[in-house]
Order: sequence, then C-alpha cells, then structure tokens
Amino acid sequence: MLKSMRKNLKSLAPILWFVVIAFIISIFAVWGGSGRLGEGKGMDVLATVGRDKISVDLYYDTIRQRIESLKEQYKELDAGFIQQLNIPLQTLEQLIQRSLIRQKADQLGIKASDSEVREKIISYPVFQQDGKFVGFEKYEQILNWNRISVVDFENALKEEIIMEKVIKAVTVGAVATEEEVWENYKNRTESVRMEYLILESENMTVEAQPGDEEIRQYFESKKNDYKVLEKREGLYVFFKTDDLKDLVAFTDKEIENYYKENLSQFREPEQIRVSRIFLTLTGQEREAVRTQGDQILERAKRGEDFGELALVYSMDDKAENRGDWGLYDWRSLSSEEQDVIQKMEKDEVSSLMEMDEGMSILKVTDRVPEVTRSMDEVRERIVSILTEQKGRQMAEDRVSKLEKAARKSKDLKSTAQELGYSAQATGLLADGDSLDDIDPSGSFSRNLFGLEMDDVSSPIYTYRGVGVIQLKKIEDPRPAAFEDVKEQVKEEVLKEKQKEKAFKRMKQARREFQSGDVERVAEKYELEVKTSEEHIRGQYLYVIGENSEVDRLAFTIPLNQVSEPIAFESGYALIKILARKIVGLDDFKLIVNEETEKYIEEKKNKFFQSYLVELREKKGVKIKYNLFQKINADILSSFSGEE
Repeated sequence: MLKSMRKNLKSLAPILWFVVIAFIISIFAVWGGSGRLGEGKGMDVLATVGRDKISVDLYYDTIRQRIESLKEQYKELDAGFIQQLNIPLQTLEQLIQRSLIRQKADQLGIKASDSEVREKIISYPVFQQDGKFVGFEKYEQILNWNRISVVDFENALKEEIIMEKVIKAVTVGAVATEEEVWENYKNRTESVRMEYLILESENMTVEAQPGDEEIRQYFESKKNDYKVLEKREGLYVFFKTDDLKDLVAFTDKEIENYYKENLSQFREPEQIRVSRIFLTLTGQEREAVRTQGDQILERAKRGEDFGELALVYSMDDKAENRGDWGLYDWRSLSSEEQDVIQKMEKDEVSSLMEMDEGMSILKVTDRVPEVTRSMDEVRERIVSILTEQKGRQMAEDRVSKLEKAARKSKDLKSTAQELGYSAQATGLLADGDSLDDIDPSGSFSRNLFGLEMDDVSSPIYTYRGVGVIQLKKIEDPRPAAFEDVKEQVKEEVLKEKQKEKAFKRMKQARREFQSGDVERVAEKYELEVKTSEEHIRGQYLYVIGENSEVDRLAFTIPLNQVSEPIAFESGYALIKILARKIVGLDDFKLIVNEETEKYIEEKKNKFFQSYLVELREKKGVKIKYNLFQKINADILSSFSGEE
C-alpha cells in the first residue's frame, strides 16, 4: 500500500522534496496527519464505524489534502474531474478502512513501540543518502522544510507499523501449492508477440432498417427479458449558487480577514527553470568527451544560444526540447547537479560537471524567489471565493426555510410559491437517473427512492447548488409491453444486424490475413491493425479489453496462423501469433522459493481486502449521505472558486 509510494531518491536537498510530498501526504491523509478519529475542531459526525466516529473535520481536512496533492499531477484539475476520479468516496472509504484496522489492532492488542518507529525512519529510502541514514538532525530539517511536525509524522508511521502488523496477523495462514505458484508464474512470465485486426460492429452500415414486424418478432422471442423498472416522479426546487451570486455583498474588512486567515493559499514557492547540455560517456573516451564539453562550455560562456547548443550536442531526452528541463523535471537530476543548481543565479552557466555516466553543463534560465502575493494582487481571487461561499450560504438558508415549511404543509409546490420560488416536475426517473444539468450524479433520483408518498427530502447538495424534492408519483415495475420498449428493441435488432455483418467481413478478411500483408488487408476491409510485443494472459488489449478467448488462443494456435473471429463486447478480432515465449519447469525450479514468496504476498493482499469487506459488514458502517453530499459540494465549489 504505502510501500508502493516510496522512492529511492539520490539526494536529500530541500528542493527535491516535492517528490516526497505525495508520499508524506498519502500517509497523513490515511493515517493521522489530519487528527485522530472522532477528534477535530467540531464534533459533527459524518460516519460511524462500529464504536468509532469519523468527524466532519477529519474528512474535510483529508480530502482537501488529497485535492492539493492531485493539483501537482493535474494542472487543469476542476470540480468535474475530481468527481470523475471519485475522490470523495475513495477518501471516505480510506478513513473507514483506517478505522476498521485500528479497531482490529485494539482487539489483538497490537501497538507500535518507539524503537520500531525509529527503525522505520532509518530504513526509509527517502531518509537515506548513499545507502546510509542522514541523521536525525537532517531528518527533522526535511520535515520542517515541508512544514510537517515530527510528532505528526511519527504518529503516522506508528499507524503504518500497526497496519503492517494487523495484515501480518490476519494473513498469517496464507499458503500456496507449487502448482498454484507455477500457474501464476506462467501467467506473469509467458508472452506472445502478435498482430491483430479489429472491427467494431457499430462501424457497419445496415442498408435496410428493420420494420415493425421484424422488431415485434424479436421482442416476442425475448419477451421475458424486457422489464419496466420502478420509476418515480417528484417536484423539486433547486437553488443554483451561480444564480444568487449577483445578490452577494461583502465588505473590504471581510476580504482583509479572509486574506489574513488564509495566507498560505497565496504563498508561491520558489521557482527555478533549468536547461542542460548532457554528453554521454557511452562508447567514448572520457578525455575526448571532456574536450568537446570544454569547447561547448566556452561557446555558451561567450553568449551563444544555450538552447541551440543543446539541440545540436545534448544527448539526453530533453535535447529535442532545446535542453529545457522546466521548473520540475530537473529535480530528478543527480544530487551533484541539483546542489550546483541551488547555488546558481539566473542566466548563470555552470562549469563542466563530470559524473560516472557523462558530463553536463547547466544553465538557470529563470529564478523567481518564494513570494507571498499581496492582498491587492489576489483581491479578485478572494472576491471569487467569498462570492461562491456566500452564494452557497444564501442557497442553504433558502432551502432550509423552504424544507421546514414544506414538511409542515406537505405541499412543496404551494409552499414554494408562497416564498416566491417555483417547483419543477422531474418527470419519471429510475433510481440513479440524472436530473438535467443540476445533478448529473443522480442524487435527486436516489433520494426519491428513499421517500414515502408526499414526503419532502432533506436538502440535497450538488456542487452546482442545493435543493429539495417531494415524491408525487410511483410507477410500479412490470413486464414491458411492446410499445414500452419498441425503440430499445429496434436498436438491439440493428446491433444484431451490424454484428452479423461484422462477423462475415472478418471471415472474409481472415482468409487474406493468413497469407497477405496485414496493412493491405486492414485497408481493404476497413479494419484497425494493432500489434502487441509482449502480451501476457489477463492483459488489457486496445478496444478488446481483457479477453479469456484471446488468451487461450494466443498460447495454443500454431505460429503464424490466424484465429477464427473472436467476439468481444463491441465487435470482433483476428489474431496472428508471430512469436511465443514459453517458460520451462526446469527454469522455474531454480526460482521457486522467490516466486512462492511473491505469490503468497499477492494472496495475502487479496485476502486482506476481502477481510476488510467482511469486517466492514460485521462492524456496521453508517454514513450520513446528505451531510456527505453537502461537504463535497462545499469543497468542490470552494475549489472551483480558488481556481
């Protein structure tokens, strides 16, 4: 879990620690940098896990950290993308798993000693240089540079140690037979080189559209498969935050207070942009490379364009980019180069640096010191944030008043009219259906399916605003009549025709693919041609996905023979195996112990995940979903405002 995030860095220079930030945040987000379970600035409870409580503050702090971490990876991060990545639910599930593991640790009496924490710190590659621990003074400096307290960090490490002990205790009985290990080894190691042709059925043109009689016959042949699910209709009132922003007003004092209370938001770290010319020693005498490097350095010092020199002479993967390593990529260079960069001024060119693998010349093309933007500079940003916050608060106030009155009157429409609002009909919705552009995630329809007739919901939050809904109609599930599903059946008949036509085309193409040029065949039959250099069982293939029949044939059909058309979800494929890498039992027996250890670790991980699911059901997890939606709407809207 956390181990996959560790990186063996070559240097511990302060500037390099952006690489480690994701690792540190991931520990804090899951294990304790945001506070203990049930603790925080407020005691509102978002979820209960057995006897534990997950507070609103803990969840809020954790997801904000996750979003900040993601901003380093995705520069265009927005509210929609955060929802698409399902970050809110993932974050809550991590906190739930944390609670389950802690409770299991308490039950088993598992703890972490100070000496174990010490050993964990010393053993982390990120706290080592040249294979040795950097010392506790340097360790504390590194944490201080990143504004992380030693106490919080070491508490997080205690949590990790406890987690590892719980996993070990729960999975101690995992074993594997040699046959299991052999099959797993083959699946991971054996591979084929193949080329394959793809035809998606939707690309086939059907000349004659199916008539009513043909559609009806198809419906009758599968009549029992067609059902009309329960649908519900409601009246809703929704307050869009954007619609209320024009009514928002605030004072200069509020802007000033926000600025002072959130100063860290407006702090921009030091930025250094670096270019490099790298000369490799591979296949060349060191003296010859040094001579060439001195000549290039002299030209750079005389003022020749550094980017042009890099384009001509540099031998690393940034040469085509005129040697530009940008603001961040240069932090993966050697520790010697980074140390030099830290001391250089803007437009300064380094001396020729000699290393084991080659020689480099560095230039700092831009250097902007850390700066905290003044209030005047960020005023528009603060105005945007405060406008968003106050708009949301205005919407919440309105919906709260409306909800209370509508619950009392049992008539959302009339109550809304009395307050100057209008209620809209949803139309019939299935559970989870979206509602226009205000609720693409289906929260309103899901709430409808939790109401009794004429009940009014609690406030329902989306990142566009907040609203309430009243259940007005229930349409029970029933067997579908032909007219109910006529268009659906027509679409299925068309797909069947497209599929049949695609199959026939692939049968024709197979004959020519067997002996002909694959590119010519692909062009003639309008197919996509793809290659896989090392396909292993269970591997995802372009468009096809994971396909057991492809895997079976890949390791059984003769070399250079084309398969029959293989069906996948959206079409057909033809494969031709060009080469096959097969492993033997004799080779396997030489590494059987190592492979057994790997396989048992895989089994332990899978078992532990299943165990957590079981433990979750046993402990009982209760989530306040309306509160969950409200918090997420607030976070996402605030995040959008910041951007």
